[in-house]
Amino acid sequence: MTVAPHSGTAPFTLSVLDNALTGVGQTAQQAYAEIIELAKTSERSGYQRFWMSEHHAMPGATASSPQMMLSRLTGETERIRLGAGGVMLPNHSPLVIAEQFGMLDTLAPGRVDLGLGRAPGTDPATAEALRRTTNGDDFPSRVAEVIGFLGDDFPRGHRYANVHAVPGPWQADQNRVPRPATAPQVWILGSSPYSAQLAGRLGRPYAFALQFGDADVDGAMLLYRSTFRPSDVLDEPYSLVSVGVVAHDDAEEASRQTTSAAMAMLRMLQRKPFALIPPAEAEAYPATAQERNVLDHYRQQYVHGTVGTVVDTLEQLQSRTGVDEVMLAVQGHSRSAMSRTVELIADHYDMAESTLAAAAR
Repeated sequence: MTVAPHSGTAPFTLSVLDNALTGVGQTAQQAYAEIIELAKTSERSGYQRFWMSEHHAMPGATASSPQMMLSRLTGETERIRLGAGGVMLPNHSPLVIAEQFGMLDTLAPGRVDLGLGRAPGTDPATAEALRRTTNGDDFPSRVAEVIGFLGDDFPRGHRYANVHAVPGPWQADQNRVPRPATAPQVWILGSSPYSAQLAGRLGRPYAFALQFGDADVDGAMLLYRSTFRPSDVLDEPYSLVSVGVVAHDDAEEASRQTTSAAMAMLRMLQRKPFALIPPAEAEAYPATAQERNVLDHYRQQYVHGTVGTVVDTLEQLQSRTGVDEVMLAVQGHSRSAMSRTVELIADHYDMAESTLAAAAR
């Protein structure tokens, strides 16, 4: 794995996570069109990666299969790394995931990331409908299978030693052509000590999802580094933290955009669908004192305000945790607000200019 350079004048690398958020009043087709535009904007602006996540049965998140959207983005972009942040592995066959991401790496060689998570990404009934037959306890073995299929290097005697992911090294050998020079970059995702230890033990890059709550990112990063074992992928630990962000020219508008995301989380706790209602509707909701505490809690999880306020908070987070990379999990009811977040932060750090200069060299 090649360690990414810092983004522009930022003291860390910057990337973008799009959860395919789709606000009330917006069609899935409109959301997909704007995701494509955001990926292009992220590339022009100098971001390192553009990831998408897997969620099911949520009207406010239209990405049940990030790999399908990524296949479109391989033809819409040229430089930026594309990835899933992540694939919820217990929902899938490791062989199928290896095949799908092998195809993506063939379409965009050396630009594909595969983030693996152990949560269902949905409610229990939908997880059952997905034919999810595990509870996540076998996650390490399923990760090992994905890696084994991607490299076609199961040890002799392994039950899958004669099962091969196509495209991949085995197909190249059979067809008497050079093996692929690149492969998907496998990341371990999570927000707990469990995932931190697994990433460290495997010597893989680690991505911590901070946008979901107030999990202990400091402790997880310390644990990841202390348990890290060098591998054929990494000599030293490499970590990323994704955080919910809304940057806007108007601090009040940035604050208003967070109300939709917070309300969507409250709805889930009320056993209602995750839906992004307009900010005005969310603000008018007659919350009880307990509900108001929940809303305030989630709003505090999102970094929001003018670009100066946002980057100060991100820099403090990075300085405290020591992560190598910060990923903007763009938030809000408005897709234009998400795009503005990406643009403002890139402009603040002169990222586009630095990327052009690097390309020229």
